[in-house]
Amino acid sequence: MALQYLLCALLTVVALLLPAHAETTAITPVQLVAPDGSMRAAFIPFGAITTNIWVKDKHGVFRDIILGFDNHSLYQSDAEGHPYFGPIVGRSESYANRIRDGTFTIPISKDASGPGKKFVVPHNEGNNTLHGGPDGFDRRLWTTVKQTSNSVTFSLTDPAGMEGFPGTVETQVTYTLERKSTWKIKSQDLDAHFAQFESSRFVATDGALIPTGKLNAVSGTPLDFRKAKSIGESIPATAAGQFCGTGCVGFDNCWILDSPSVKKPTFSIWSKNSGIKLDIFTNQIAFQVYSCNGIFNASLPIPRKASQGGPGAIYTDHSCVVIEPESLIDAINNPEFGVNQIFGPERPYDWESTYVFSTVH
Repeated sequence: MALQYLLCALLTVVALLLPAHAETTAITPVQLVAPDGSMRAAFIPFGAITTNIWVKDKHGVFRDIILGFDNHSLYQSDAEGHPYFGPIVGRSESYANRIRDGTFTIPISKDASGPGKKFVVPHNEGNNTLHGGPDGFDRRLWTTVKQTSNSVTFSLTDPAGMEGFPGTVETQVTYTLERKSTWKIKSQDLDAHFAQFESSRFVATDGALIPTGKLNAVSGTPLDFRKAKSIGESIPATAAGQFCGTGCVGFDNCWILDSPSVKKPTFSIWSKNSGIKLDIFTNQIAFQVYSCNGIFNASLPIPRKASQGGPGAIYTDHSCVVIEPESLIDAINNPEFGVNQIFGPERPYDWESTYVFSTVH
């Protein structure tokens, strides 16, 4: 699933609510290996978190490419902050992002101003709701329902009324490692990381990253990645437009895919240093890309994993990139987008993405 890392406040410390044996189970890793040995990965039931993915670089050396904690108890305790390292977020992947004022209506209406039934969900980013709120899916203990040597399935039931969301949601996520370094479902900076994806438009947002209702063209902006270019070298050009919010330099934007597809790559990213390339296939209509603009906190710096230079080295701003296949952000408050984000028994929500790793020289 999508790899999310973002800063968030006012979080419930779920670990304190779990009995001792459940706490241990929650952070005990499930180790998977691709049938041909081309990649390895580890996941924990708490938050259905991806803790590690090892793929080979251009020298044939396995490298862990996922940000996270070597001490898995830190995913629960928030002792080193809660930067959304690798979980499933939401109540749904449609909200791997923000809901304006934590408010929406059913049927959908502009900024929850219509006559439909109004729902109010907890605020955990100023006046807005981020990633499903302070007790989202990333804070829950998922059930392991199936496991093989190369696949694991986690499930979670979110009851109606939880955090104010309507309807009971039954969610399953299956992580599968396939042959040829395929995952179905870092370096010091981003200068050597290149990206390319076919997107002609992005969702315009205000200074708090809430959509304005407009879909702007990428042409002539730093957000144009239709031709391959360096992510890191493109970051300074974002300063004037403050595309990632007031006073921010970097990317934190929702791009609309011109042609979503599970048959061909819709997003590609690679590192010239390691030679590792990632191609993403998805049935989602958009991507959020975040260049870790606010991951560094001087009062609580996060040590890197030992395999990534830690614990002496820390995760700094722009030292990682987050790629989230998703729907259009806050479409539930912007009917002009023409995206129906209301799901139910007669209209299940289907999220599918495949991540294929290879090397370039």
